[in-house]
Amino acid sequence: MLATSGIVHFFGSIFQPIFHFFGWLLASIYGIIPNYAIAIAILTIIIMGALTPFTIKSTKSMVAMQRLQPEIKKLQQKYKGPENRQILNEEMMALYREEGVNPLGGCLPMFIQMPFLAILYGVIRGITNKVDGHSMPRYIPTDSKMYHALIASNGKMESFGIDLALKPFSPHSSWIAAVPYFVLVAIAVGLQYFQMSQINNRNKKTGQTVPSQQQVLQRFFPILFAYFYIIIPAAVVVYMIVSSGIRILTQDIMFRSGVSNPLKQQGRQLPAQKKGVEEETEKSQPSTPKPAAHPRSKAKRPRKDR
Repeated sequence: MLATSGIVHFFGSIFQPIFHFFGWLLASIYGIIPNYAIAIAILTIIIMGALTPFTIKSTKSMVAMQRLQPEIKKLQQKYKGPENRQILNEEMMALYREEGVNPLGGCLPMFIQMPFLAILYGVIRGITNKVDGHSMPRYIPTDSKMYHALIASNGKMESFGIDLALKPFSPHSSWIAAVPYFVLVAIAVGLQYFQMSQINNRNKKTGQTVPSQQQVLQRFFPILFAYFYIIIPAAVVVYMIVSSGIRILTQDIMFRSGVSNPLKQQGRQLPAQKKGVEEETEKSQPSTPKPAAHPRSKAKRPRKDR
């Protein structure tokens, strides 16, 4: 908790204008649809719309990594042993540069989303701020409908029967009242694993293998985020649930349209593959005999100078 407070203080001191912007945007959405969960969901759609180009880029990067796996395996076989590790790394980095591939590009949305998590967490903490037990919302306009609603409820963000300002281990009236918060955490983690399995299942169908580094990150990140989901307000978990759903839908559309389908990317061959194909083509082509000289050409004699 101390580390989380330090992160929030850091962002709060540097990114105050960003906090106020997102607070204003959230309050504006709430002014049209006075429901905290729906307002957060709409704000998430807006943020994910801005992040969609990065999602597409990361998906393409994952496809490119899958396409490079045969070449990577060849390099690993060629440079076996710890004594060749540096050479192997140099050769692999050269391959990545030549093909314009970022080996960690598939995790780009996760890294990009973390600042938004911290910002939204800071905004939620700000709008539920209390002084001497009384609600004193920050980051939202004082004349907004959300501001007056928070003042009237003393900082509660009640939506669909739960207070989105609370966390799973916040003081609840009973253990039954805490169940919905743990359900939200389980849904958020489950959607992230579903997104990963969605990618892996597509790889199996197309005969592609997932890099070992990517497999480790796929298992590690949902567990890491599960910890954050437990210590952050439910409002931020709602953001993660909606954003994961949007990413799953985006990936599905990309795969169906062929943008992230490795089978449709195989027309582009690697340099080594091109060379091999050219050599095989030359071997398979029958040698063309040289045209025989015309019989009359042998009878020709150099003309004597007169």
